[in-house]
Amino acid sequence: MIFLLGLNKMKLKKLPVGIQTFKDIIQEDYIYIDKTAIALDLIEDYRYVFLSRPRRFGKSLFLDTLKNIFEGNRELFKGLDIYDKWDWNLKYPVIKIDFFGNLRDTESLKKTIFGMLSDNQKRLDIQCKSDDYAICFKELIQATYEKYNQKVVVLIDEYDKAILDNLDQIEVAKDNREVVKSLYTILKGCDEYLKFVFLTGVSKFSKASIFSGLNMLEDISLNPDFGNVCGYTQEDIQTSFLPYLKSVDLKKLKVWYNGYNFLKDDVYNPFDILLFIKNKFLYKNYWFSTGTPTFLIKLIKENNYFLPNLSNLIVDEKLLDSFDIENLDLEVVLYQAGYLTIDELRITPFDSIEYKLKLPNIEVKQSFNDIVIEYLTKNNNPNSSKIPIYLALSSANLEDLKTTLISMFASIPYNNYTKNDISHFEGYYASVIYVYLQSLGLEIIGEDVTNKGRIDLTVKIENLIYIIEFKMGGTDALRQIKDKNYAQKYMSENKEIYFLGINFDEDEKNISKFEWEKIN
Repeated sequence: MIFLLGLNKMKLKKLPVGIQTFKDIIQEDYIYIDKTAIALDLIEDYRYVFLSRPRRFGKSLFLDTLKNIFEGNRELFKGLDIYDKWDWNLKYPVIKIDFFGNLRDTESLKKTIFGMLSDNQKRLDIQCKSDDYAICFKELIQATYEKYNQKVVVLIDEYDKAILDNLDQIEVAKDNREVVKSLYTILKGCDEYLKFVFLTGVSKFSKASIFSGLNMLEDISLNPDFGNVCGYTQEDIQTSFLPYLKSVDLKKLKVWYNGYNFLKDDVYNPFDILLFIKNKFLYKNYWFSTGTPTFLIKLIKENNYFLPNLSNLIVDEKLLDSFDIENLDLEVVLYQAGYLTIDELRITPFDSIEYKLKLPNIEVKQSFNDIVIEYLTKNNNPNSSKIPIYLALSSANLEDLKTTLISMFASIPYNNYTKNDISHFEGYYASVIYVYLQSLGLEIIGEDVTNKGRIDLTVKIENLIYIIEFKMGGTDALRQIKDKNYAQKYMSENKEIYFLGINFDEDEKNISKFEWEKIN
């Protein structure tokens, strides 16, 4: 059920920008998209649950909604799906833990945990005896069960924040991991006192690294039944939010902010939609700007990652379930942080599952690639090259494209190339070109598979197709395209096809040969 609270002809409901408290949203006249039917299914069918979603996606609001359901605050749910389906006479005590603030060292983390436990003790009128945070947590659960003569609900929001905030200082991340691991392990021994446990976070750490002992924890992150538990659907936009979006081109809005998929409907990040409306329909990078992924960019450079792979990326099921801070996998980090999302689920001939991933929308494509451009090339004004590149490609003026690319590479500072980069020049240069093209919103296929091999890069723009091959030194890149008949794959599309061979020179740190040929 989609529900818009009290919308009338005179005044629209307020926009809950940054509001994560369910009670405030209901009582203070904010618009609310009803997720209580999903909540009811969850609490009736599950007991120990984990949900992974990107930051600012509505996890905290959903968790607080659960809190109010279990506490029996029926009056807040009038008119919502769950109102006449839940036994409101059953009230459960709730322990709620929210990780927030500066957690850049282990001592700050421990103080935060003690502060949260203290807040729960005051609210529940319980007093812990131990000064050890893990033992105190156990005492709090047991004492709450005894005091209220009812099983306890434990809700933990952003369980992984203390780790993710420190991926640029791995030793601190490891120490923090051990601290929170000892906290979560307490849940295993308190099973007899617990009614329901719900953890949210961004990452899906392997059970061996942080959830050891919590074998009963069920991960619903990619369960289609809960695919829309967070985020706004297209139906939400076209019904509940439609009065807020008068004169807005909904197709343009969709390509800018929609595209996240968790095996149900494509959804919008709520943060984007709310700020888009609040800012009078100005298209900006609202979500992306709240958390620049510096550590991701460093990871790309340190591992010489071939960025064109991101446009045609297929991973297996285990990969998306194996976040390990001691061996960070770029694809996993990008997916779980929200910079990649699921494009397609595939069943292999061996009945295993694999996922094709993609960049979700224009906001992420532009923002992520612009910041990669700046990091790889030290160019803080990527538009100076992006616009000429786009104009050259759209008009098939490849002489202008050649001039622009050579000028662009010539502007990269010499000291931006490390010895490690030099040994992977082809991948580095191809990655730079790729991020420029990707930031333009073009249709790009990296490592494009044909029956004769893999095209380094295929680019589609309007009625044109470019088949691009990159080589180091004197190897004839254009000849490889011809010899392997890469064009055959696209002959049926009835578009103009151009072969483009680009050679790089290690000493000159620039393009040494730029050849092209039109075939139809």
